[in-house]
Amino acid sequence: MKVLRLTGSVLVVTAVASLVFSGGTSGASAQTGQPAAAGTNWPTYGGNLASHRYSPADQITKDNFNRLEIAWRLKTDFLGPRPDNLYSATPLFVDGTLYTTAGMRRAVVALDAATGEMRWMHSEDEGVRGRNAPRQGAGRGVAYWANGADRRVIYVTPGYRMKALDAKSGVPIPTFGRDGVVDLKLEADQDADLDTAELGLNATPLVVGDVIVVGTAHRPGAAPPTMRNAKGTVRGYDVRTGKRLWIFHNIPRRGEFGYDTWLEGSAEYNGNTGVWAQMSGDAELGLVYVPTEMPTGDYYGGNRPGDTLFADTLLALDVKTGKRKWHFQTVHHDLWDWDLPCAPILFDMRVGGRTVKAIAQPTKHAMLFVFNRETGAPIWPIEERPVPASDAPKERSSPTQPFPTRPAPFDRQGITENDLLDLTPALKAEAIEVAKRYKMGPLFTPPVVSSLDGPLATLQVPSDVGGANWPGGSLDPENNFLFIHSHSAIYVNGLVPANPTQSDMGYVAGQARAGGAGPRGAGAGGAGAGGARAGGGGRGGANVQGLPLIKPPYDRITAYDMNTGDMVWQKPHSSTPDDIKNHPALKGVTLPERTGQPGRSFIGVLATKALLIAGEAGVHTNAGGRRVALLRAYDKQTGADAGAVEMPAKQTGSPMAYQVGGKQFIVLAVSGNDGAELLAYALP
Repeated sequence: MKVLRLTGSVLVVTAVASLVFSGGTSGASAQTGQPAAAGTNWPTYGGNLASHRYSPADQITKDNFNRLEIAWRLKTDFLGPRPDNLYSATPLFVDGTLYTTAGMRRAVVALDAATGEMRWMHSEDEGVRGRNAPRQGAGRGVAYWANGADRRVIYVTPGYRMKALDAKSGVPIPTFGRDGVVDLKLEADQDADLDTAELGLNATPLVVGDVIVVGTAHRPGAAPPTMRNAKGTVRGYDVRTGKRLWIFHNIPRRGEFGYDTWLEGSAEYNGNTGVWAQMSGDAELGLVYVPTEMPTGDYYGGNRPGDTLFADTLLALDVKTGKRKWHFQTVHHDLWDWDLPCAPILFDMRVGGRTVKAIAQPTKHAMLFVFNRETGAPIWPIEERPVPASDAPKERSSPTQPFPTRPAPFDRQGITENDLLDLTPALKAEAIEVAKRYKMGPLFTPPVVSSLDGPLATLQVPSDVGGANWPGGSLDPENNFLFIHSHSAIYVNGLVPANPTQSDMGYVAGQARAGGAGPRGAGAGGAGAGGARAGGGGRGGANVQGLPLIKPPYDRITAYDMNTGDMVWQKPHSSTPDDIKNHPALKGVTLPERTGQPGRSFIGVLATKALLIAGEAGVHTNAGGRRVALLRAYDKQTGADAGAVEMPAKQTGSPMAYQVGGKQFIVLAVSGNDGAELLAYALP
């Protein structure tokens, strides 16, 4: 029997007969920060509070991985006004049920974990507020909390409202907030129009004990209309009542620690500096670990002089009070959009004969910063090194930046002639000529004001999307091996004067164009007549006959031994795409089977007891003429291939695993031009 409830614009569909839950405290494994036992739970986005993205399930091995089949699939295109072409949710698994978000309206669905049958769905149309949301689509998923019979699914809508749903029925908890809703545009210590303020979130909330911790996301800031954007915060809420317990101002207020790092009073009027990434927590220490973004203006900082704490910072906050325990800023005065994109990973290690509680933060600029998570002291030295200075008007770039001495970077940093496309001598010569129009240099080479006389822009490597991005990494707690996928690409980082009728930023991302037509993004859109429309930079414009300007590989997976900080293995991941394989300039050239996937690729990795698993970042044509991507498995110790099966589209959501009814499943979101779906793989 199905029960439909329609209240205003909220639709709840419940399959009553299938509501069977086993006993036990479903949130326990999440709260301890330890991996759930095989066949039990995956109760947080990262598998546990430590963000290990690890499952001890071991039924799927290198001996049978190639036999995997799609056990069930959930098409999500009907859950909204249009298909989601970047479906990025990771489901939770609790006592036989999967909970996730899906579709452009961010519907919450509960599924039978063995069959994929829908148990209930909660969806609503937020109207103007939802259409104006800076972060739309399904988002990353949901959070879960349980205490005895009180079991709740918690998520944030595109319109930035936090809702608590009964895990058995999908009905809002009436005692949470106001009729099950906390309006996150309120109690943010700033004025915010409920329909238009640029406050939102793709990430899931994090529940630590009885506290929900939630961040803030904004629109991308290549060419913002104003430096006076909404300000980012981190807040803690009571999981039972929805009452705000505390707030941390990521842009310090007058009198707060860090205010003086915003020179000339710029903390008063600048915005952004939110937390759009996933967070991690340690319930025993009572700490939540918060990776923050940069201030308004991704590539121009003339309006925000100083180091600007707490931008680009890993914060350790007391989960009960929101008080700062420690912090570390990974980029000072960011001009590259290298804000912190993903959850830090918690693990215990042996140092000098004693156990140290550690934390590793991956970054977009391909570094791993590793600290004692109790004190914030670096595990290995982090050096402040001189970096190139900016010559943009009014810009005061930081003279130094922090560099970890260990582990080694997991992707390319900076660009020289040796990094340019070299698949043939002719292509290398052409690449050199193209690169002459731009500025090349080491890591932290600042953007330049674009000129037709040159340089057109700075060639930034890693690009603004990484390196690492929101999927982050995974960790095998049995041996402290950390695995991370990364992306090798150029961002064409140039600046042009902003049209003062469209932006008060002074300079925005873009490139000069002949004829005075104003900036245009290199392959990523732009603005005309000196305008200030987002997208003025570019990821695809600096190319050679449509091929990437840099040589492959374009995406890779890296493994580290975190007990020593040593890189154990690294290898290209995604299959060579058709437009490289069939390019006329490469006719007769023997190409590698895996060049990696150019363009934007957000690939999460999953560690299980037996394997490391990750889907590809793009599709290619297989021997049968079908367009497919591969779900690949690797030996965790060596990186050797351990199997592959086909997927109908590229991976866009980080995979997870669980075991139910004696069968192990691997579930992940895929999407593309044909829409989005959730796939569950299992052995026949």
